[in-house]
Amino acid sequence: MQKVVIVGGGHAAAQLCASLIEGGFPGSLTLVCEEASLPYHRPPLSKTYIKDPEAPIQLLRAEAVYADAGVQVLLADPAVGIDRDARRLTLASGKQLDYDALVLATGTRARRLPDVPDELQNLIYLRNADDAARLRAAIADAPSVTVVGGGFIGLEIAATAGALGRPVTVFESAPRLLARSVSPEASDHVARVLHESGVDLRLSSDLQHIRTENGRVRSVVVNDVEHPVDLLVAGIGAVPEITLAQAAGLDCLNGIVVDGLMQTSAPGIYAIGDCTSFPYARWGKTLRLESVQNANDQARTLAGVLLGTKTPYHALPWFWSDQGALRLQIAGLAPPDTERVLRPGAKPGSFSILHFADGHLVCVESINAPMDHLAARKLLELGLNPPRDVLADPAVPLKSHY
Repeated sequence: MQKVVIVGGGHAAAQLCASLIEGGFPGSLTLVCEEASLPYHRPPLSKTYIKDPEAPIQLLRAEAVYADAGVQVLLADPAVGIDRDARRLTLASGKQLDYDALVLATGTRARRLPDVPDELQNLIYLRNADDAARLRAAIADAPSVTVVGGGFIGLEIAATAGALGRPVTVFESAPRLLARSVSPEASDHVARVLHESGVDLRLSSDLQHIRTENGRVRSVVVNDVEHPVDLLVAGIGAVPEITLAQAAGLDCLNGIVVDGLMQTSAPGIYAIGDCTSFPYARWGKTLRLESVQNANDQARTLAGVLLGTKTPYHALPWFWSDQGALRLQIAGLAPPDTERVLRPGAKPGSFSILHFADGHLVCVESINAPMDHLAARKLLELGLNPPRDVLADPAVPLKSHY
C-alpha cells in the first residue's frame, strides 16, 4: 500500500497521520482539509476560546510534524467526489488524487433549526473555529444570550457566556438536561449548578416559532410565550457528515457503516471518527459516538490495519464536558434501567455514579471527582465488579480493587 489519502481536519485525521508516521509507514500520505487550518483541538471552542478574546486555536500537531514526515497537506480544498473504480478523489479545485487507501474522517455538522435561514446575523451554530470566532465576537456585543438545546455544547456555551457576565436563558425540549447522555442524578446536579450560577433553565420547552426582522432573530416563541432575543445560539446536536460517502454509494446508516477494522462497504475505503457507525462489541450492537477518545482510538486501530496489524476496535468509550467549574466525566455506556450506586467524592459537590447491568459494571459518571473516575475507568477496562457497598464507601480507594 503506497498512497493513503485522508479526508478530514479533526482529531481522527490528525491522529491517523501521527500514528502512521510513528509506525514508519513507508508510503505517501496526503491530508485533505476543508478548512484553511491544520487540524486543531475542537473541545476548547465552546469554552476557553470564546471566553478569552486573545486565545488562538490549538493545533493538534505542529506544522513541522507534517512537513518533516513529507505529508502533503491540502487546505481549504474540500473533497467533492470519489471514483471508486479508478480509486481517485476529486477536490473542489479540480485537483485529483489517486489512492490505494482512502480514509474518510469527515466528522459531523451542526444540526440546523428547521425552516430557519442560516444567514440570520444573530443566529450561531458552533462547529468549527470560524463559528467560534463569530460566537466570541457576538457574545462580547450581546446584552443577553439565548441558547436552544440542553446538551453538552449548549450547556458549555451557556456556562461560558454566564461567566462573561451575560444573562443566559437555555430552552430545552426534554424534561431534563442531557437526557440522552447522563443519569437523572447527574442531570439534576448539572441543572442545580447552572441555576446557582445564574443561568435561567427552561425545561420541557416547545420551540414553536422564531420571529425575524431585518435579517435578525427578533424573538422566539416557546410554549406560546414570546421571548425577545439578542443572540441566539443553537446547540441541538450534530449529524454525521456523510455527503461524500453517500454520493460514492457507500453504505450509510446514522453514519458511514464500517466494520471493526474501520473498513467501509467499498474496498480500499475506510472511515474513522464521529462520522462512523461501527460495531460495539461490548454491547453487541452498532453505535455512532461523538468523542475525542473514539476518534483517536479508531484512528489508532486503522493505523494498525494500514501497517499490517489487524486488531478490531474494542476501546472503552469515555467522554468529558467542562461547564464552568463543573467537570463531568463519563466512561462506558449505560443501557436504560441500570442499577446505580452513588459514591461521594472527596469534596463537597463531587461524586460518582456507578452503573450496573446484569451484575456487571458498565458505566461510571463522575462530577468533579477525577481520581475516582480514573480508577473506576480502570475497573471498567479490566471487567472487574467489586461489591456495591464497598464501591459506595469513599473511605475505600477504588484503586484498591485492582
